[in-house]
Amino acid sequence: MNVLDLFRLDGARALVTGASRGIGRAVAEALADAGCDVAVTARTRAALDATVGAVEDRGRKAVALAGDLAEPGVAAGLADAAAAALGGLDVVVHNAGTLPTAEDGSPLLLPLQLAEQPDWDSVVTVNLNATAALCRAAHPHLAASERASLVLMSSVAGLVGTPMMEAYAATKAAQLSLSRSLAVGWARQGIRVNALCPGWTRTDMTEFASTAGPLSDWLTSHVPLGRWAAVEEVVGATLFLASPASSFVTGHALVVDGGLSVPDGGLAGHPKPASPFAPPLAPPLAPA
Repeated sequence: MNVLDLFRLDGARALVTGASRGIGRAVAEALADAGCDVAVTARTRAALDATVGAVEDRGRKAVALAGDLAEPGVAAGLADAAAAALGGLDVVVHNAGTLPTAEDGSPLLLPLQLAEQPDWDSVVTVNLNATAALCRAAHPHLAASERASLVLMSSVAGLVGTPMMEAYAATKAAQLSLSRSLAVGWARQGIRVNALCPGWTRTDMTEFASTAGPLSDWLTSHVPLGRWAAVEEVVGATLFLASPASSFVTGHALVVDGGLSVPDGGLAGHPKPASPFAPPLAPPLAPA
């Protein structure tokens, strides 16, 4: 067997959430390249047109499913609808997630002590509660597959201290814990469960940071490779976890972060600008 065949998923049926743009769309396209028929989700059907076209251009079946994961019952319904449309599920990549947002739709970055409870609740609802609901609904479909793989798109934010994004970081850490528990609980049913932890990646969600000079410089100064990732650099890791290439890998968190989470890795000779979030230092006390 050619080793590249291990990354093939010919005839597999995949569900990718949050697939209208960024990492989700790139993952859907990669799974189609590997031979999957793909169901893709986003809040609106129109947002999925480009992804559906890209999958179909690769000669694979594409199914577009609209639903807001903040609404009760939507996550479970998407899993069941995808399985019904594709005749089952072999691969689930749960990529959809959210940050707190201001009234104008921009990301809301505030320290925990200044954030409002509804902002916390909105992130927990989408990033954690909907994740659990989706996994629960996908379970019987994956259990019926002989090559089942569930990939939860977590984040490096779940591995390192992430001030101003406490709700997001906490839910991403919870996804890591959930993936480990499900990996053990579902192993004897042949379902592999892993998490993927991208670092700072250029997407629409992170545009507020990647295009802001001081903030972008501060973030990348903590990355030993010294730059943002492109979405394509996350895709290969996702395909590995979804495919037979990782057939003996389960309960793992694969980190794609340019070295950000390496203990003290960012301290190895990489000068760092002052944090744009740090409060001003108090003046030293005068001697008595």
